[in-house]
Amino acid sequence: MLSHGKAVHFAAEFEPVQAGRRRLMRAPVSLDAKIGRGGLDRTLCRVVDLSTHGARLQTFSALRQGAMIWLTLPRLGPRAARVAWAGDFDAGIELDAPLDEIEFAMLTAL
Repeated sequence: MLSHGKAVHFAAEFEPVQAGRRRLMRAPVSLDAKIGRGGLDRTLCRVVDLSTHGARLQTFSALRQGAMIWLTLPRLGPRAARVAWAGDFDAGIELDAPLDEIEFAMLTAL
């Protein structure tokens, strides 16, 4: 970098990104749930891993990245979520409001 014709040196620290690194660890689960987009359009899905902030779903219908959905979890009812990514028959979602520790423990024990 040059400043008024003189070289300016600076130091920076960085941490390399590690593949597969997540903000929160997910617990493997196998929970039957429902997906809705509001109204009466509900479909079944399976929650296959879960964190307090999100989940990975196996789906029977296509979801679109960025879509807002309602995920109805067993014993907890509907939760608003955003589709973070979507494949052919699976998707990752981020919950609008995270699960608390008691809710998370209850779901992972099912």
